[in-house]
Amino acid sequence: MNASLRILLVDDDTVYLERLARSLRGMGCEVVTAETIGGATARAEEFKPQAAVLDLRLGAASGLDCLRALIKMEPRLRILMLTGYGSISTAMEAVREGAWDYLTKPADAEQILSALLSDPRQKEAQATSFQPPSLERLEWEHIQRVLTDHGGNITQTAEA
Repeated sequence: MNASLRILLVDDDTVYLERLARSLRGMGCEVVTAETIGGATARAEEFKPQAAVLDLRLGAASGLDCLRALIKMEPRLRILMLTGYGSISTAMEAVREGAWDYLTKPADAEQILSALLSDPRQKEAQATSFQPPSLERLEWEHIQRVLTDHGGNITQTAEA
């Protein structure tokens, strides 16, 4: 695989999705996007991606369901899970179910492409040196989640 791979991006955050797609296209990748599991499977069927980047939270749906559907369609698909809100245990579950790797949000295009192109042996070496996120990072992720849950309303977020 090289930097010109075909990538399916799946995230319900439209702004992040489009920014990431634009960045990956600028790095030479072919990219299609979807915001739902149904959209992801339809796009994967027509686009035949070499890799997919999935958010673990797709609105009310789970990115794990999307992972399972895509793996069923193409077992060798390199799937990178993106997780926010401190859900590392869920990301690890995704890896056990066939995801190539996972990254915590906010991840940029370089980090994503590097993870997708990484050698499995490097991935195993990195796993042994895993550092849990700092308390500051977990706090930031929690605030972002609550902010998202309240539609960006800062007053409601503060009350929550």
